[in-house]
Amino acid sequence: MADSVNTLPFFYGNITREDAEDYLRQAGMGNGLYLLRQSRNYLGGFALSVSYSGRCYHYTIEREPSEMYAIAGGKSHRNPVDVIDYHSQEMDGLVCLLKKPCNRPRNMQPKVGPFEDLKEKLIREYVKQTWNLQGAALEQAIISQRPQLEKLIATTAHEKMPWFHGIITREDSESRLQNGSRTNGKFLIRQRDTNGSYALCLLHEGQVMHYRIDRDRTGKLSIPDGKKFDTLWQVDTMISCIFKCLVTVVISPSEAMPMDTEVYESPYADPDELRSSTVDRSHLFLEDGELGSGNFGTVMKGIYKMRKTEKSVAVKILKNDDNNPSVREEMLREANVMQQLDNPYIVRMIGICEAENLMLVMELAELGPLNKFLQKNKQTSIKNLTELVHQVSMGMKYLEEHNFVHRDLAARNVLLVTQHYAKISDFGLSKAVGEDQNYYKAKGHGKWPVKWYAPECINYFKFSSKSDVWSFGVLMWEAYSYGQKPYKGMKGNDVLQMIESGKRMDAPLNCPPEMYDLMRTCWEYKADIRPGFAVVEPRLREYYYDIAQ
Repeated sequence: MADSVNTLPFFYGNITREDAEDYLRQAGMGNGLYLLRQSRNYLGGFALSVSYSGRCYHYTIEREPSEMYAIAGGKSHRNPVDVIDYHSQEMDGLVCLLKKPCNRPRNMQPKVGPFEDLKEKLIREYVKQTWNLQGAALEQAIISQRPQLEKLIATTAHEKMPWFHGIITREDSESRLQNGSRTNGKFLIRQRDTNGSYALCLLHEGQVMHYRIDRDRTGKLSIPDGKKFDTLWQVDTMISCIFKCLVTVVISPSEAMPMDTEVYESPYADPDELRSSTVDRSHLFLEDGELGSGNFGTVMKGIYKMRKTEKSVAVKILKNDDNNPSVREEMLREANVMQQLDNPYIVRMIGICEAENLMLVMELAELGPLNKFLQKNKQTSIKNLTELVHQVSMGMKYLEEHNFVHRDLAARNVLLVTQHYAKISDFGLSKAVGEDQNYYKAKGHGKWPVKWYAPECINYFKFSSKSDVWSFGVLMWEAYSYGQKPYKGMKGNDVLQMIESGKRMDAPLNCPPEMYDLMRTCWEYKADIRPGFAVVEPRLREYYYDIAQ
């Protein structure tokens, strides 16, 4: 496949997103002008770059396990050319039809990537040593077995890289990085164990940071809940441009994915900490001062003593004033939903404590609600904003996959553990939906956050993951407007009339056009046209990683 794609005049090889945009600009940026390039993230994958209305859009074409090719969430095809032919007739999620190829300049060959440089040499070495072949027999073996050989070599190519140090201890990795020049961005990758787990060890400000790289059941690698890759050398490509030595420039660790630390892992990641739905009051210590309050009562900060460790926690305490049974039922219903969820980007429920009051003990996110944080921190970068909304999309994708509808997704219900780590909270309105019926039908209007609700919620009381996607679009608007209130000065009925007339909120000041386009996609009037989080999350992920590099 790679050889046939190389002959396409509009295939540019291993160029960057920025290079692709430059070529499209040089060719006039006509609507539907496109080029094809090699994916830097997916083994055997490609990226499609398209111009429309003076902007550039980028779509990943992944190679599926079946050897078919597809844009995330789209129809599968035999090869990238068929993908392009299809999208020249059908938009199917693209911003426009593909109309005209942007061919390479005369005498320019597709750019060869770092793995391609190594590939031929490694394939020849492998066939020569393993099968003891030479000459014409070697060439014939390479031709007949090329797809299998490329896949095999790709999964072992990292062993030839100078930054791969094999099985060494955490202490050894720190010693090696501290030895010699102590440049920010100096790194190595070590093998943690024999189960296919690795660690990226990165020097920053004199300290070594350790990022875990896991292998999932399908064999893909990722920093936990981050973008997945087929091979270890692709993980490195994501973090940095590969140089021939250890010293390189990488994403600042303060802006990277959450690290392998206690704040990131589940409180019950240690098997010795047996998970229980209840919390012993004698192990729970409340601190002075409220974190917040509401109709239910107050939220206090506390310390929960577990078997091996202590956890800082948030404790939601039911007030006893009127002993309202409906409020108690609401809290218990929220606890029941939260106890079924376990994801790094969702506030985890630790347990219920029945003592002087009913208490819900949850993970603590000290920086508080996203909207309030952004109102006070307007210097927050676009990259940081995108990082946070992408994390929210990962949490929502998890809910979608597990058939839960949130029904109250808004920036006020996204809590920050750090400036670079967000968690979805407040599951008081959440509902589980059946696999055979992917929506929840409410009996009537309640105290609903109408400005965050999709039209079908207000008109037909119908809630689904697609209505959560609408709310997510509003949340994105809140984030890129630094915590402003959506539809400011408008009442609920006015908002609904505006939506029914086909109008939508304008883009926030300095909002990236790609992100506003995604918001508009989330605000498609018809739920069946609106994308799910299985489509929204990859688009955000692609954009975030592109700007993070």
